[in-house]
Amino acid sequence: MRYFLAMLPILVVLALMIRYRWGAHTAGAAGWAAGLVLAAVWFGLTPQVFWVSQAKGLLLSLFVLAVMWPALFLYHWIDQEGGIADVAQVLAAAIPNRGMCVLLLAWSLSGLLEGLAGFGLPIAVVAPMLTALGLRPLTAVAAVAVGHAWAVTFGDMGVILQTLIAVVGLDAARVIPWAALLLGAACLLCGLVAALILGEARQWPKVLGLAVVMSGTQYGLAVTGLAPLSAFGAGLAGLVTYLLCARLGARTLARANATDPRLRDPPRVASNEAVADRPNGSGCRPALLAVAAYSSLTLLMAAMTMVAPLRELAQRVGWKPQFPEVTSRTGSNTPAGPGQVFRPFAHPGTLILGVAGVGIALTRRRPGEALKTARRAADATRRSAGTASLGILAMVGLSALMEHCGMSYLLARGLSALLGAGYPVVAPWVGILGAFATGSNNNSNVLFGSLQKNAALLLRLNPELLVAAQTAGGSLGSMLAPAKLIVGCSTVGQVGQEGQVLRRTVPWGLALGLALGLLTLALSRLH
Repeated sequence: MRYFLAMLPILVVLALMIRYRWGAHTAGAAGWAAGLVLAAVWFGLTPQVFWVSQAKGLLLSLFVLAVMWPALFLYHWIDQEGGIADVAQVLAAAIPNRGMCVLLLAWSLSGLLEGLAGFGLPIAVVAPMLTALGLRPLTAVAAVAVGHAWAVTFGDMGVILQTLIAVVGLDAARVIPWAALLLGAACLLCGLVAALILGEARQWPKVLGLAVVMSGTQYGLAVTGLAPLSAFGAGLAGLVTYLLCARLGARTLARANATDPRLRDPPRVASNEAVADRPNGSGCRPALLAVAAYSSLTLLMAAMTMVAPLRELAQRVGWKPQFPEVTSRTGSNTPAGPGQVFRPFAHPGTLILGVAGVGIALTRRRPGEALKTARRAADATRRSAGTASLGILAMVGLSALMEHCGMSYLLARGLSALLGAGYPVVAPWVGILGAFATGSNNNSNVLFGSLQKNAALLLRLNPELLVAAQTAGGSLGSMLAPAKLIVGCSTVGQVGQEGQVLRRTVPWGLALGLALGLLTLALSRLH
């Protein structure tokens, strides 16, 4: 009975979003209210546990929102300048196979962006590109949500992996190979499912070939000590490999036509000059502005992560709020410790705002026009992010409440006790559950990382393998996390339609989690 009660708030959110098509902000609020009542009546909620959990949840929400709002502003500013649509057209010209173009955007490019910065930024950037190419908005969000999930664990320049290792206290060199292996399989599966969502199932042979390249690149970089670059490198390898193969194929066809007049002329590919040239106030075409902005952001994030003196300098200024130890009446204990740490000069949101500010300042137009464009972008950001922010606050508040009252731990413990030696099958599902409830793979690892290790030790299984399965599942869970779907829907003008996207991604997320679980079980038997 207690297991069902612990699951009930999540079931409320799922039912309202999937069955009744509520938005995440209203479904999240209903789930939070249900969780509050259950925690007070059955899980020993005290006033101190309540305020500590909600204060921590609020700080985490503000950290995420401090990324989402600047990211949306940068996107809307570039969109006002015509950059998003222009980039989509340039890519369409460079990749004449439209099916592969949209698939590479949803799968490879989104993984590349996830390698640089998470928090829903890949969905916020890529989904509008797909809509610019003619896809339906909800299909675009669902495809990118699934397509980028393979890159989440090694994404955000390795932050998620670092957190996982710190939580479980295992040797990173022994966890990383297992994680890279499972996520390599996830890369293939995410590519195939993204193709199905986009109506491009016929591209499966190309997906298979590119998945070998991308998974191999990710594995090679991860096990050689370059885990922070492995997701970025894998996404880049997929894009470059396809472009090179396409160009090689075009040249081969051209040579064949030159020697055999019976062959018909190859299809003509629109050049960049054929794409609508819509120069903005800076005097350059909008696509160059978009590429310059996101390339600058890429370089800044890479430098902030990999250049030690710069990283240390940026991290000197910070706020690390401390919270007291709290214990519920049922005995669930949360030790004293810090909440979400804020380092303003190392925060992705600060870097994004800096890039946007410099871009606005450098546009060669009258100051009044530049400010008008910025104001329009700010107004579009407010409209798209306002309701979305309420959904994030509600969902993260619910997850913090469940964590501090022992509800999340109870769910995972019940699964391990029920399945025994078959537990590896559901280990990825535990990660998916955590990512759904908390909105991120990182938080899922914090919630359940130690539990997975302890379950492995109790069942005499390989702890590094189960911890890897945990984070691989948490990575897949990103396609179900309402907090990320909110970001995606807000950038394509579909605020409040997150439940429609969730209806498409939940079956695939559970199926892919089962596939990774079966692989984990097989590996546990072999090891």
